Amino acid sequence: MVLLTTAGAAGILVGGAQAAHAATVTAQSGDTVSGLASKYHSSINAIEKANHINTTTHLIFAGQKYNVPTGDDAEAATTTSTSTQAATQQASQAQATANQAQAQQAATTQTTQTSTTSNTAATSSTASTQTASTTSTASASGSTYSQFIAAGGTAAMWNTIVMPESGGNANAVSPNGYHGLGQTKESWGYGSVASQTQGMVNYAVSRYGSISAAVAFRAANNWW
Repeated sequence: MVLLTTAGAAGILVGGAQAAHAATVTAQSGDTVSGLASKYHSSINAIEKANHINTTTHLIFAGQKYNVPTGDDAEAATTTSTSTQAATQQASQAQATANQAQAQQAATTQTTQTSTTSNTAATSSTASTQTASTTSTASASGSTYSQFIAAGGTAAMWNTIVMPESGGNANAVSPNGYHGLGQTKESWGYGSVASQTQGMVNYAVSRYGSISAAVAFRAANNWW
């Protein structure tokens, strides 16, 4: 049998948020996420989101207790999951578009400089190139990514955790109330890029032992 208890009016904490209608199920040998979803009139997305289950392997384990959203909560969780994925995808696409535009502009500038033939024009082109480089460096130093790296973050942490979680937006807030670059409800999810970065680094080290271990876990499980 599957042990089933129904949450009271106060609800059950799921992933840091409360669910008003949910059941706590102790998985038995042979149980699957789809089987639980069908049995308790829930959805696969709702169950996996509520319990941070890997959405690639869909694995659950016998003897482990799982929160199963039901009714309106299951539908809401599924909708939220879809909305969050869409928002993350849009942010990634916007970043890719900006990067492509910058690359095209740089290529155009380089072509113009190469076509200059006179010595005077070549000297002017060199000065312009140096000025453009200085401006570009100054601009980059103020970017969120540069501040993140300067505060102790790593490129792997940015690409594997920050971009999928928040799209690089230090003020990002999910429908479930998770905040900041690393999407958390803890105090380190607020404030400057530097303070958020330090909070993420401390969390990664305290929970996983190192930044690289946290990055590996996020890459394997799609949450951290």
